[in-house]
Amino acid sequence: MPEAAPPVEALDEAAALAELTRLADDLAAHDLRYYQDQAPTISDADYDALKRRNNDLETRFPHLVRENSPSLTVGAKRSESFAPVVHGTPMLSLDNAFSDEDAIEFDAKIKRFLRLGDAVVTYTAEPKIDGLSASLLYVDGVLTTGATRGDGRVGEDITANLRTLSEIPHRLAGSGWPKRVEVRGEVYLGHTEFAALNAAAEAAGDKTYANPRNAASGSLRQIDPGITAARPLRFFAYAWGEISAPFAETQSEALTALAAWGFAVTPQTATVHGPEGLLAAYAALEAQRPHLGFDIDGVVYKVDRLDWQDRLGFVSRSPRWAIARKFPAEQARTILEAIDMQVGRTGAVTPVARLRPVTVGGVVVENATLHNADEIARKDVRIGDTVVVQRAGDVIPQIVEVVLAERPADAEPFAYPTHCPCPLSTPLARETTTAGVETVVRRCTGEFACPFQRIEHLKHFVSRRAFDIEGLGVKQLLAFFDEGVIKEPADIFRLARDEAALATLLDRQGYGETSVRNLKASIEARRTIALDRFIFALGVRHIGESTALVLARGYGDVETFLAAMDRVAERDEEAMAELDNFDQVGKAVIEAAAAYFGEDHNRRIVQALKAQLMVLDAERPKTDTAVAGKTVVFTGALERMTRDEAKARAESLGAKVASSVSKKTDIVVAGPGAGSKLKTAAELGLTVLTEDEWLALIG
Repeated sequence: MPEAAPPVEALDEAAALAELTRLADDLAAHDLRYYQDQAPTISDADYDALKRRNNDLETRFPHLVRENSPSLTVGAKRSESFAPVVHGTPMLSLDNAFSDEDAIEFDAKIKRFLRLGDAVVTYTAEPKIDGLSASLLYVDGVLTTGATRGDGRVGEDITANLRTLSEIPHRLAGSGWPKRVEVRGEVYLGHTEFAALNAAAEAAGDKTYANPRNAASGSLRQIDPGITAARPLRFFAYAWGEISAPFAETQSEALTALAAWGFAVTPQTATVHGPEGLLAAYAALEAQRPHLGFDIDGVVYKVDRLDWQDRLGFVSRSPRWAIARKFPAEQARTILEAIDMQVGRTGAVTPVARLRPVTVGGVVVENATLHNADEIARKDVRIGDTVVVQRAGDVIPQIVEVVLAERPADAEPFAYPTHCPCPLSTPLARETTTAGVETVVRRCTGEFACPFQRIEHLKHFVSRRAFDIEGLGVKQLLAFFDEGVIKEPADIFRLARDEAALATLLDRQGYGETSVRNLKASIEARRTIALDRFIFALGVRHIGESTALVLARGYGDVETFLAAMDRVAERDEEAMAELDNFDQVGKAVIEAAAAYFGEDHNRRIVQALKAQLMVLDAERPKTDTAVAGKTVVFTGALERMTRDEAKARAESLGAKVASSVSKKTDIVVAGPGAGSKLKTAAELGLTVLTEDEWLALIG
């Protein structure tokens, strides 16, 4: 049996923090390779397994949740080759399940959130098609816009390409469709069509695709719609986004309506009841999988009642009312040929196994994570070993077992380095938590003087969730860095307006007038940037995408944010208390912000960057509700809704939800058992409401 990762329950705080750190770095690296470089090194199954491990750790250790958690990411890179399309409602991703226990717990969470007791919940169980998500906007029944998912909020306008698909109607059939409806589904290639496409490409000497999903994505994102039209792409509809009026009461009724309007829907979709139905649907689809003629990587469970979907709402990146149950991971054996040290953006040094190339689940794997020194020692991994490599969704492969029976006689235990592999050769130090707990993470103490960390900061800066600069992939960035063209973020924007420097690019291999012009245009397109992306791109430890959005909304504009951070760096008590009062912000974020903005080098880099940009003010929350702009604190037990539901509802109405009571609090909602927060509210003379009064206020 392969050696499994230690159970989450067996980990202490130090080990959990180390693994959360490693998971964030691993998943970020895979996102970069998949979305920006278009060269994935792992399967979907491996990717999902890593995200699930991350979620399990965060559930057990909520105080260690990283704001840059991989579970908060959604969507794919938007190319500047296509015009942007803002989705009427965000196209979110799904949380994952991998076992019967996960599916049963999903059902239990639904019932707990809705307070359903022993009631049986009805679900739809739909095949999870492995293709490219697309959104189709119909106005008065006529297709007007087609777009990719993009980053979930903004996609690519590929209307002309989508019109070439025979399974996408140009005009809706039947009746009953809303005046404005955004139909969502998956573009894919069948197995037979994929084989024929690759055979034709090989015969013509053209590029072939690794799998049907990549082929569908590449075919759909062509500048010339004629190329798309020549490829046998198909489409299944399974959801909707923006609608001008409801058209169904349940998910299953909605799928029936989509079919009546002229869309293909998956015939394998089933309506099931309770956890037993979820498990039976999964088993049935797993058995049908080899015979479907197209790729699926699991089953999607959705609460059938749409009014319950509305109540359940969403978390940062996914709906509470749906989950994707994934098929098992795949494994293979190969030889570990070397172990290299990889230095991350924050100085964390991670060992990477260099493997004899092996195909796992349709993807060629050459590298695998070894996590840290303790993990190498625990598994006794040695160079020359035969190892079992696992991919569990498109994430970084991992070594799950050493085949001791095939170990070479001269294999020596691996000696973990004590110094960074950078030219400075600075010592590696073990990280400690804010509570003083020593972790398994080793970091280079050279910080920004370490060239590896500097280049990793630049990679983060241009990444999909930060500035998302088309044409500045890892290869180009490394070349510019090595030659001194780009040493800090502001250099990127200086380059775009330095005609002499741009002219020298024409002498480089791979650069012509068009590519130089496109690079300049893509940089200029990012000279105007949203505040949350600006904050996230700075690369402050513990300030991920979700926390950056919280800070952007809390401070409102870049000047206020930077002024507050300067005061935090000076340990101003009021500024630190204000930061601490934001939801999702704790001691780790405060200390990281103070350390980052307390360094002259960092402040100079930030100011130089800001001088090159127009940073947009944060999107304002709703202002036309009774609680818009109010700061609300919930305390005590709530009897008519769960705390999560109350928080989600308040935020949807434009309120800010805080974790502690202060003079800036507007409303305290107190249930039975309210303690010190209620006392503080009374001392400050704040408005205190019962749960019933709160519900009456928000309607």
